[in-house]
Amino acid sequence: MSISTNDLKNGMALNLPDGLMTVVVFQHVKPGKGGAFVRTKLKNVRTGAVVEKTFRSDEKVGHALIDKREMQFLYREGPDYVFMDNESYDQLHVSTQALGDATKYLKEGDVAVLPSWNGEVLGVDLPAAVELVVTETEPGIQGDRVSGARKPATMETGLVVQVPLFIEIGETLKIDTRTGEYLTRA
Repeated sequence: MSISTNDLKNGMALNLPDGLMTVVVFQHVKPGKGGAFVRTKLKNVRTGAVVEKTFRSDEKVGHALIDKREMQFLYREGPDYVFMDNESYDQLHVSTQALGDATKYLKEGDVAVLPSWNGEVLGVDLPAAVELVVTETEPGIQGDRVSGARKPATMETGLVVQVPLFIEIGETLKIDTRTGEYLTRA
């Protein structure tokens, strides 16, 4: 399916010769002399690389419909993560490579949105923050309340986060999935 470059919108997915891209930003330009054109900033869905590309006005480009499904992470099976579709209850095996850094934030039972195109899972849309339990950290020293002092803590998924000195093993913490930083106790 193809669409005109005049119909581009932010967030739209395009199937281009360079690969599957999403429109980050676009701008219609009508110079005083010559034909109009559309200047775009595109993000490669697979690699995350951002490129700038210019199209002629009304040029046809491939439109990709990305299917976003809410799925529940059930368990790990070898190198794969097994998800269940919340509507059809179908199970889907997703490779660690397709999930990328999201594996640091996923624990069994979590719900996430998996965008896919032509049956290929393109990654995971995680919530802004997740709650994880501390499994390993040094004990906090009584009276050691230096403002801003941090220590490393290992979470139940293996993620290592810098946390305040008063955090203990077994506590549930809120972690920002965009930056990987400690936000607050849950």
